[in-house]
Amino acid sequence: QVQVMESGGEAVQAGGSLRLSCTVSGLTDPDRPMGWFRQAPGKEREGVACITWSGGVTYYATSVTGRFTISKGNAKNTTYLQMNSLNPEDTALYYCAVDIVPSFLCLNPSMAGGTWGQGTQVTVSS
Repeated sequence: QVQVMESGGEAVQAGGSLRLSCTVSGLTDPDRPMGWFRQAPGKEREGVACITWSGGVTYYATSVTGRFTISKGNAKNTTYLQMNSLNPEDTALYYCAVDIVPSFLCLNPSMAGGTWGQGTQVTVSS
């Protein structure tokens, strides 16, 4: 059974940084496309960043380009989301997903597919 576990979310002040981690277990081949998504209260879930096998290709939402970086760990079953220059609009529950579609469609939560975690909360105060 594939399990996805996110961690690293916490409360920070605007302008600060956080690094989220996501570890996947239960995969025969750990090097799978992975992505980060988020959902703020009262808003639809949105794609944040995706990464393909071995980190060869990455995709970012326009709202986070230049501020967030997605990467894979050496073990390939872990992905990180480095978030810099955080602002209150980044406040959301952040989800990680594995085995998502390996194209720009990964940023569309309804088309990404895959197995999802339960999320980790990021709160940015002004």
